Amino acid sequence: MIGPTINGGALVLGSLLGAAIGPKLNKNLRQQIPQVFGCAALGIGVVMITKVHAFAPVVLALILGAAFGILVRVEDRVQRLSGYSRKLVDRIAKPAAGVGQEEFLDKFVALVVLFCVSGMGVYGSLSEGMTGDFSLLVIKAILDFFTALIFASNLGFAVCLLAIPQFAVQALLYLGATQIVPLTTPEMMADFSACGGLIMLATGFRICGIKPFPVADMIPALLLVMPVSWAWTALVV
Repeated sequence: MIGPTINGGALVLGSLLGAAIGPKLNKNLRQQIPQVFGCAALGIGVVMITKVHAFAPVVLALILGAAFGILVRVEDRVQRLSGYSRKLVDRIAKPAAGVGQEEFLDKFVALVVLFCVSGMGVYGSLSEGMTGDFSLLVIKAILDFFTALIFASNLGFAVCLLAIPQFAVQALLYLGATQIVPLTTPEMMADFSACGGLIMLATGFRICGIKPFPVADMIPALLLVMPVSWAWTALVV
């Protein structure tokens, strides 16, 4: 699991460096660079959406998944965990920029999606598990290093804790790749990519402060989109 290890290490290193130099980092850089990361998330989302096979099952899965996430309050649970992580880390060091609790939770939830369940991370983990090629996760590690550095300069050491769920998700995908991929079709993978792209778009809007989409509540859609895509192709198309 070379890719997940490199990616997790880059996230931790970037977080520690960002939290350490946060007060010394240019204020305009800390405040404005996240907008660039949000723009990058939007761009990645658009590219992923263009791979779609059939948009109807993707939209259906997104709506059903988001509805389920809202009903079981996925985002509320993630926010509570985020709050606990901040209290734990605040015993060691305060966020460099004195970020308020509401802003902290809003950005932290967006980072959970960006770091842990982005399309690049999912596909990179599956690709390494099937072929041994970890190049996609190395690219993601570079992006995550700088993203973590900038956000940790505002949010503090709590950002490095995201390496734990990130590594867990990527390791599970890596280990399960040989079982998952043979059960999929190119159409299912294409629709999975499009669903992930829509969530990445929502993440980008949230990071940029344009619209606070409930991105964590939308995550269950990733579990539904493949079976819905298969059923749609088999029964409708």
